[in-house]
Amino acid sequence: MDGEMSFFMDTQVVRIDPDNLDHGALKRAGALIKAGGLVVFPTETVYGLGANGLDAGAVKRIFKAKGRPSDNPLILHISRAEDLDRLVAEVPTTASMLMERFWPGPLTLVLKKSPLVPDAVTAGLDTVAVRMPSHPVAMNMIYYAGVPVAAPSANISGKPSPTRTSHVVYDLMGRVDMIIDGGDVDVGLESTVAEVTGGGVIILRPGGITLEQIGEVAGEVFIDPAISNNNAMDIPRSPGMKYTHYSPDAEVIVIDGILDRVVIRIQQMAEELESQGKMVGIMATDQTRALYKRGTVISVGDRERPRTIAANLFAVLREFDGIGVDVILAESMDQSGVGLAVMNRLLKSAGYNIVRA
Repeated sequence: MDGEMSFFMDTQVVRIDPDNLDHGALKRAGALIKAGGLVVFPTETVYGLGANGLDAGAVKRIFKAKGRPSDNPLILHISRAEDLDRLVAEVPTTASMLMERFWPGPLTLVLKKSPLVPDAVTAGLDTVAVRMPSHPVAMNMIYYAGVPVAAPSANISGKPSPTRTSHVVYDLMGRVDMIIDGGDVDVGLESTVAEVTGGGVIILRPGGITLEQIGEVAGEVFIDPAISNNNAMDIPRSPGMKYTHYSPDAEVIVIDGILDRVVIRIQQMAEELESQGKMVGIMATDQTRALYKRGTVISVGDRERPRTIAANLFAVLREFDGIGVDVILAESMDQSGVGLAVMNRLLKSAGYNIVRA
């Protein structure tokens, strides 16, 4: 396909039921990928924007469609474990153990790359990020493509990742060749990214597979400092590390502290902001939403079931944008388990704008 790309493309939207796969449509999507086209497809984490991961020209079309900086590496998606061998120089024992436990699933492994992988995928790094998604639409589309599929989240760069087809259509209609509508995703946050190139495991991005789960398999696990602060870096080692991500149009402020105090502080801030003529959104939880008397209140999920918060986070940020609020006041979350990933995304969406209650 022509390397030049118009943002007035005739985008096909194809509905594929994950429980009743249309293999004809999946074969067409795979053929588009192999030929250099761009296809949006559902995974268990978020929707991905896919291209042929061995075609540098096709990969560059991903960056153009998203408005994504070219020094931000991509993840290669495969449909079979044996497909990994030609993409990497070696597979450490720890990586094999993690694959055995968590593949297919929301875990990305960063390994030393083979010469087959284009620099456009890795942003010039000597490592490559690879995962095997568990979503049946993704798995079959990649199989029919016959190539590893490079795919970041299918949104305009910097905006909340898409967990519903409507999010993808809003961001990328006319920018891609095909959008596969596979319904809402399950996990709601991007995959965990773990670097396994030396003696240990380093979490570069938290996600649906938790630090604790990885530790059960790999023993000692380290967390990259960039996860918990706005640490700038010249070269990001993983997607989601360097740039502002997941940000709605509204300003986001995270209020952190003991929950009772957080609720009081948010009510005070909402009153102050409304007195300034601002439209305020409050990202609450099932346990607190009835306590707020000001602003537009939306629950992001149940604090006792943090995976519900993970599943809803990006959709709620987009919902506030749809309402048109000026400021979103968000409660902080406990950072154990999947809460680490939730807070990572929430703090990035806020640009690390935190108020202590």
